[in-house]
Parts: sequence; structure tokens; C-alpha cells
Amino acid sequence: MRAVRIERFGGPEVLVPVEVPDPEPGPGEVLVRIAAAGVNRADALLRSGRYHRAGQPPLIPGAEAAGVVVAVGEGVPELAPGQRVVALDGGKSSGFYAELATVSADNLVVLPDAVDLTRAAALPIAWYCVRHLARVSKGDTVVVKAAASGVGTAAVQIAAEAGARVLALAGSAEKAAWAGEFGADVTVDTSVHPDDAEVEEVLRLTEGRGADVVLDTVGGAAFGRSLREVGHAGRVVALANVALEPSTVDTRDFYPKNASILGFQLTDLQVHGYDPRPDLREITERVAAGGFRVPVETVVPLQEARAAHERLEWRGNRGKIVLSVAPESVK
Repeated sequence: MRAVRIERFGGPEVLVPVEVPDPEPGPGEVLVRIAAAGVNRADALLRSGRYHRAGQPPLIPGAEAAGVVVAVGEGVPELAPGQRVVALDGGKSSGFYAELATVSADNLVVLPDAVDLTRAAALPIAWYCVRHLARVSKGDTVVVKAAASGVGTAAVQIAAEAGARVLALAGSAEKAAWAGEFGADVTVDTSVHPDDAEVEEVLRLTEGRGADVVLDTVGGAAFGRSLREVGHAGRVVALANVALEPSTVDTRDFYPKNASILGFQLTDLQVHGYDPRPDLREITERVAAGGFRVPVETVVPLQEARAAHERLEWRGNRGKIVLSVAPESVK
């Protein structure tokens, strides 16, 4: 089968199209013919060798995908060949930048007919973070950083649906305005309000109280600002460190406010027992019903994964980048 593999750690150029043997499903596994695979910052970190769960090359990346079941292993009576599914890696797949992948049966769900495979590959990981971890509820004020990203647009929609007042932060006027189309109440162009000015703007917009929840999808110096932007008994959720720089934390920015710092990493949750299927079903049903939009900005052929990573690292994208793997074989 065709796949794209990391032959050595480095920049996008280390993503190499290769031919590798077809994987075979073991007990409790499903073999999926991949139609589309989401491109995530975790993939770029894995490729560079800076992902905390990185193994050693050669590695096939890919944390989320959609496709069609080809075969099932022993002990998987609920699934059958021909079913359209969305899958998460969960540390148990053979990698989704490939035509075929084995997936643990507890990391995928059958898709509603109304959800196409390309958009399914870009389904948000933000649901658990917003609803379960941050416990966003009606009346909360929620700050979403990098709100024009795939995770950001999902978080804006989920928080807005919960009845929260959403402040969407993005790095340009165009991105901020676009994030506003997903239900944000207020948008902030952080290129106009950089660094300390960002904190001052959030505090101004919350009349000095600070936010109930800050979703930090950036890390680095931005995380320190998040602690200053949260209010009394608020929650700061750290989803990533795409800035790839240390975060300097002043404990005085959060402990006097009785604020909580929460870490979120989906694969680690799955490794430690989280079953994503109920949440995946709820998300796919809401997408099918038109409740959530899944913005896919760019669809790139599998063999051009390098270009997809280059665009991701340029940070010019709005919404998700998706690799088209084998759409003609799963229509």
C-alpha cells in the first residue's frame, strides 16, 4: 500500500511517500481503508521529534482519519466490512497517512450518512476539553486562543452552544472576523493587541473580572498571559505548546484567584482508559444535523503531505488541512 512515512526527524522534507506491506487486523482491531486523514500540529511535532510520545523512525503519522471498514479481527462483532467510520489513533493504530490502517475497535465509530468522509477526518478534539474538562456552562465567559484553527473553531461552537459568552482571539483581523462566524460574541485581533495588550483587552472585555475559562491552544509565552486573563475560580486549559518555547509561570497570577490549571492531551486520556466513542457519536450526530460546522480549508493529496505540513507551520490556514488518501475507492 501507499503511505507517507517519517524516515528521520526533521522538517516537512522528511515526509517520504513509500510502499509498505498492508497491515492486518489483530484481535480487537479493525482494518480501515483510509479516505482522508486530518493534519494536526501533533503530527508536525512527531515529525520533528519534539512530540512527547514520539517513537523512533520510521514512523507513519496521523492521529485522526475517516474511511471504510475492510476487515475486522476477532472479538469485534459490532462492526462489519463496508461501514463508514471515523477513527482516532489513541496510540493503538498503524498510522493514518496511509491507504490502510489498523485501529483498535474502541477508537472508532460508524458515521451517519450525512457526514462526508473528508469532514469526518477533521472532526474536533475540542468536545472533551470544553464540555468535560473545562466544564463550560451557560453564563461562563470563555476565551479561545488561535480561534481560527481547526480546534479553535470547534471550541468556539461548542462553548457557544453551551450558552457561554465567547471571546475569540486570532492573529489577524481577517482570522478574527472569520472566527466570529462560528458563534463568538467578541473577536480580538491579537496583532493589534499583542502580549500585555492582549491581557488588558481581555480584562477590559470582562470588566476586570477575567474569564471563567481560557482555552490555551498556543502555549509558550501565551500560557503566561492565559493565567493573567482568567478570573476567580476560573479554569485554564493547556491543549498544546505549538509555540515550542518554555512557558514562564508566575504562581501569583493564578493561586490568589483560586484558579485551576488543567492539561489536556487526547492520546494520553485514551491510553489511560478514556473511551472516545460516546463523544464521537454525539459530535458526528450534531454535525449530521447541521449543529456544528467542520471547516476544511485545504485538501491535499497524500503524496503531498510535505506541502500540507509546510502550510500548517506557516499558520496561514483557517480551519483544518486534510490529506486525501483514497477517496475514489470508498465512495
